[in-house]
Amino acid sequence: MTDHVRDLASVREATDRLLTAAGKLDNATVTQQSRLPGWTRGHVLAHLARNADALVNVLEGRPMYVSAEARDADIERDAPRGLDAHLADVRESADRFQDTGAAPADWSRTVELRNGVTDSASRLPFRRWVEVELHHVDLGIGYELEDLPEEFVEREIDFLAQRFAGRPDVPPTRLTDGTRAWSTGGTAAEPAVTVTGGRADLLGWLAGRRDGSALTTEGGALPALPPL
Repeated sequence: MTDHVRDLASVREATDRLLTAAGKLDNATVTQQSRLPGWTRGHVLAHLARNADALVNVLEGRPMYVSAEARDADIERDAPRGLDAHLADVRESADRFQDTGAAPADWSRTVELRNGVTDSASRLPFRRWVEVELHHVDLGIGYELEDLPEEFVEREIDFLAQRFAGRPDVPPTRLTDGTRAWSTGGTAAEPAVTVTGGRADLLGWLAGRRDGSALTTEGGALPALPPL
């Protein structure tokens, strides 16, 4: 069972790591290109702040975003700000998320996110943890997939394998790091492809952060994954 209290603590630790690292930037470097196409580091930081507020909305029973257009406009509006404004916004929005998470609530209830996606409220802290960890990597400031906490990497591989499970556009696939295996893709009885590699590379491929060139395959080519 998901432990939302423990995950909230992990979110706080990950946010502190990100803020410490981002605090070493300056107003010039925050405007430079991140690892996400078309986004500067300012876009990434603005998205992190607005995502925290969006998850507060979900926890409090409101739509995650007013609209997709409003979400994108808010990020574009905030991206050009100076570093101090970004750091304050990420910190303050993270505190609002933590405060909301600490309030008494029915964590077993089903909540709605974007695009009609639903989940248990208890999984929202882990979803926020994903945002903070992966976007820290996306900033391109020295934090790599290999630096992610081991527990996080294993759980995120689990999460993404489940996300692609049953997809007819992804062939039945077995993932393994040599010690553990995950199944994803279509529903055939036997996997069409086995993908082997280190956990950081498996996660990077599943999350669209690496092209999979460090992975090896048996039974076919590396499957093409739909965007997250």
